Amino acid sequence: MSIDHLVVVGAGLAGIRACESARREGYLGALTLVGAEEHLPYDRPPLSKELLMGPDEPVIPELREREFLVDELGIEIRTGAPAVGLDVESRKLATAAGDIGYDALIIAVGAHARRLPGSDGVGGIHTVRTYADTQSIWRALRSSSRVVVVGAGFIGAEVASAARKLGLSATIVEAAPAPLTRSLGIEGGALCADLHAANGTELILGVGVEGFRTGIVQTGDLQTGESRVTGVVLSDGRVLDADLVVVGVGAIPSTQWLADSVVALNDRDGGVECDEYLAALGVDGTPIPGVWAAGDVAHWPNGLFDRRMRLEHWTSAAEQGALAARNALSDGDLTAYQTVPYFWSDWYGARLQFVGVPHTDELLVQHRADKTGGTVVLYREADTLAGVLTIGRPDLIMKYRRLVSKRASWADGVAFGAAHC
Repeated sequence: MSIDHLVVVGAGLAGIRACESARREGYLGALTLVGAEEHLPYDRPPLSKELLMGPDEPVIPELREREFLVDELGIEIRTGAPAVGLDVESRKLATAAGDIGYDALIIAVGAHARRLPGSDGVGGIHTVRTYADTQSIWRALRSSSRVVVVGAGFIGAEVASAARKLGLSATIVEAAPAPLTRSLGIEGGALCADLHAANGTELILGVGVEGFRTGIVQTGDLQTGESRVTGVVLSDGRVLDADLVVVGVGAIPSTQWLADSVVALNDRDGGVECDEYLAALGVDGTPIPGVWAAGDVAHWPNGLFDRRMRLEHWTSAAEQGALAARNALSDGDLTAYQTVPYFWSDWYGARLQFVGVPHTDELLVQHRADKTGGTVVLYREADTLAGVLTIGRPDLIMKYRRLVSKRASWADGVAFGAAHC
């Protein structure tokens, strides 16, 4: 089928890279980028990192200027138009601002922050997913004294790091036995706990959150009537005093608008089920003509590791957006998406980086952080090097990524570490 109109729904990194890739591939037809937020596409990693610690109120980190998107790439940008439905038979995307016809559609809507019961409408409780979230937390950090973070993942650790840099007390509550168990495994996550302790952040592990204590705000002699958080109630009965709570307990693919469509959604998290080429699958298990997915929403089989994955990382969103557009515009010469997952996070002035997969057969701490270098941790799957965690060794991580991509043997991985650590 001739493609005269490519529509990308989701104005984030994956969406932008899809548009740029389409033009690089020589596509000259109509190109529409649809976003739920009013802003132009912006970069999300800085939202929980440097922007929170800056001396000035955060400026939105736009990925591209409007003039470049419109004049150079010829994109029609529709912001403030969240998707509300999809009819794959008539090839129509329904948005809050009206229907859009398409010949090919790339679903790159990303995910939204998971919230905790009892937190809606309570002042002082925040999530971190949007620029507006970061603005609110930046202001709150400068008027708070007792910060509690729920969730010891990357977002939680980065917020706690910002609080400590600003001289505030910070406590992280995590239901799992170690930080980052899903991303690094229990043993790998346990190593990260040392960073929190060394920087004065209290870490409470193996305890959940039951609810929140709240009170009515009083300014001088006047009560505003706003309910604000005053404490966090833990599952073991303790109550942590808090005037700022940041919830970082994961994200949910923003696919509610697809619930009544024929697009197959993952039973566990609602992400879009895809084949190895990032083509969206229907409920019958076959690719839907003209529909693709990329970024945080996409579940796909990563042949490099022989398992299905859904990644919420900057690098994979960029790669998937570009490839989804190339495949959507191809004449049948499709390329499977295979990648070595890569992510990073900045805590207390140290950079954590990980490549590969964490849930493997063996973990080897080859080098532990000291005054002469950083931590290097290797992950073994059968007889191959399947993953690597480094803390404070950005000079090594891409070399390790190449080793993992080549399916290097475990012995070669250990030897490389011995020579370079």
